[in-house]
Amino acid sequence: MLGLKTSLTTIIVGVFIVYVLHTCWVMYGIVYTKPCEKPKGDSCITPYLAGKPRLQLSIYTSIRPNAEGGHSLIHKEEEFDVHTRFERLINVSLPKKTRRNGTLYAMVFVHQAGVMPWQDPRQVHLVTQLTTYMLPKPPEVSLIQGQDEHLVRPVSHWRSRLTLNIVAEDFLFDRDALPSDVHRYMRVFNSGKKMFYLPLLFIDELSNRVKDLMEINSSTAELPLTISYDTIALGKLRFWIHMQDAVYSLQQFGFTEKDADEIKGIFVDTNLYFLALTFFVAAFHLLFDFLAFKNDISFWKHKKSMVGMSSKAVLWRCFSTIVIFLYLLDEQTSLLVLIPAGIGSLIEVWKVKKAFKIYVVWKGAVPQFLFGKSDESERRTEEYDSLAMKYLSYLLYPLLYAFGFLFMLPQLFVNYKLKSVAHLPWKAFMYKVNGKQLPTCKFSMLYPVDRTRVNEYGVSYDEEPKRKAHKD
Repeated sequence: MLGLKTSLTTIIVGVFIVYVLHTCWVMYGIVYTKPCEKPKGDSCITPYLAGKPRLQLSIYTSIRPNAEGGHSLIHKEEEFDVHTRFERLINVSLPKKTRRNGTLYAMVFVHQAGVMPWQDPRQVHLVTQLTTYMLPKPPEVSLIQGQDEHLVRPVSHWRSRLTLNIVAEDFLFDRDALPSDVHRYMRVFNSGKKMFYLPLLFIDELSNRVKDLMEINSSTAELPLTISYDTIALGKLRFWIHMQDAVYSLQQFGFTEKDADEIKGIFVDTNLYFLALTFFVAAFHLLFDFLAFKNDISFWKHKKSMVGMSSKAVLWRCFSTIVIFLYLLDEQTSLLVLIPAGIGSLIEVWKVKKAFKIYVVWKGAVPQFLFGKSDESERRTEEYDSLAMKYLSYLLYPLLYAFGFLFMLPQLFVNYKLKSVAHLPWKAFMYKVNGKQLPTCKFSMLYPVDRTRVNEYGVSYDEEPKRKAHKD
């Protein structure tokens, strides 16, 4: 019976492809909605906007979300056309409770023109907060006088933007395949045997940014409010609902307004197609990093001699990698970057241990470090390595900005002297080239490896490694 040999790299790439395809399928399920296949059937939900009704947009404010305690009309669009975008700048008077570190809500109604929204059975409305609580900006501190220590409490801030959207396309929903995310925004009514759904009104909370907030104090009588309206595609509406729910969940887990604002900026300030491209680039970057780690470990694990390898380049690469990792750690960089950098630092430390043949012997609780001996070929490589470091020192001080590239020079010098690159971990190196966009190494073109011949170290790449005999 023939056995099927599968490498770890093949498994990793296979899992990665499955993950990418699954992500694409999930995103496709979010932005695509299956329409009703039988428009004249009873299972279809027809848009109310298809009848071209006369509508009105009315916006009220209240100190409570259910309008108890009174409400005030702040803006209305009497001839409201759902297909026409607009932007209005108005001034909103603040109640005393709001000025005293209170809250204020906006109630947005879309209803029949000429009818009060509370008297219209076919009105749709949403409620949103016009205020949020944040820590005030710290005052400027005098280094001479110092700063009075006092407890800083969150204060009410004004959201100066209100962004509204309505799905204006005449989309027929299938009653049996209605998306759950759209269901909570949908109001339906029956007219004869047909079912209609009222306009899908949406308030874009992701557009509320920290930079637009204004601190409210007791002397603030009124504040400006920019009301923006535009149509929105059904697919984008569903995507926006999911993203908005995700930000809300993070806030429930303790994320502050500033933390949530950084996440909002990813979606609001970035084109969605560019955002998708960024996701795929980041995913492939992680894949190449992982494959580089895997092949680097595999190469150095079987490395018994340092012939043809620059030990000083390994040492300095380890040093620079650790410095970069500590810098990223201090800057609180994203885990997407920090974790690969940390793993790379550990691998570089292990490679230094292998390169200098360091052995750790424990005598009780005290470790003792022992160094192995080098053979004649390794000593010749070390001579070239030391000579390269001597030449490098002449360029090091004026060219510190090229730190990472300079410490590759000892290895390049060793390659030049030995006229060979057969000892290099090419798989790991090429993964790093693809993952980090490093310049292509031209030494493989100058001194190509003939895989059919035995190289100067007695190794042929076409030779199969010795394996133990086994029964099928």
